[in-house]
Amino acid sequence: MSAASTRSRTPDRLCAEAVDLARAAAEEAAAPGVVGAHTGLASEGDRVVTHFFECKELGYRGWRWAVTVARASRAKIVTLDEAVLQPGPDALLAPEWVPWSERLRPGDLGPGDLLPTDAEDLRLEPGFSGEEEPPPNSAVSPDMAELVEAEDADLTAGPPHDLPAAPSRGSIAAVAEELGMRRARVLSRYGLHVAADRWEDAFGAQTPMAQAAPATCATCAFLVPIGGSLGQAFGVCANEFSPADGRMVSLAYGCGGHSEAAVMPKPPQPAAPVLDETRVDPFPLRPSRDSGSVPDLPDDETAELGHA
Repeated sequence: MSAASTRSRTPDRLCAEAVDLARAAAEEAAAPGVVGAHTGLASEGDRVVTHFFECKELGYRGWRWAVTVARASRAKIVTLDEAVLQPGPDALLAPEWVPWSERLRPGDLGPGDLLPTDAEDLRLEPGFSGEEEPPPNSAVSPDMAELVEAEDADLTAGPPHDLPAAPSRGSIAAVAEELGMRRARVLSRYGLHVAADRWEDAFGAQTPMAQAAPATCATCAFLVPIGGSLGQAFGVCANEFSPADGRMVSLAYGCGGHSEAAVMPKPPQPAAPVLDETRVDPFPLRPSRDSGSVPDLPDDETAELGHA
């Protein structure tokens, strides 16, 4: 180890003793009454020392005032370099800033919100090729194509349905529109895989509901098939009692609402009545006098009660 490095790690004596100078500088830079006790010092180099003072200001727990002092070679006067507020080892810090594109989560988009799509989004690819500029029916205007990555960029001057969507006759865009390819961009293979992984995690074969299901959605009558390549592995559930009603489900998913899980038996039909016409049952024309709930009393007793 060289002598120069040894000197730089050893605090200069005069700079280390300049605690009052450092405190005065910290109190001048801070608000009154927020500079606390002297908590230590650190050697920054030859004849350069930083003094640390506790910060008592609310909301700055663990922060400290750092005041750096120095002196010239062969000089006995210590001068002030700077006074700043720095976080300590256990300081309370704000979370690291994350761009909005990484903070966004499913369900955050509300009514009236606009979510700009990156021009180089890996999930999308052009609906037709042959032109470098965005097609006329694209929501991104040519003037704003270079600014779609900015957070404060406006997509267009108005809503997409107000933009001109009629391509010039004979162009590739016109031919694509005649073939039914009206969308400017479609899902790429990467976008299909990302969507499939997301749906598989939510309603796939590895979910607890599918593990306990009596059968898979591939044999369920409530499964609505979809077209395209995703139709080979997914469909839409149409069972109102299923937890996946109206959701995209894997064909390997299943739940207790499977159409063939438990077929309810038909209600039993009562037997037809049997009439025995060979037997005669007596039927009195008048009921017996002692068959009612009121006992049969003499006329003199009922007269007192108001009976006729």
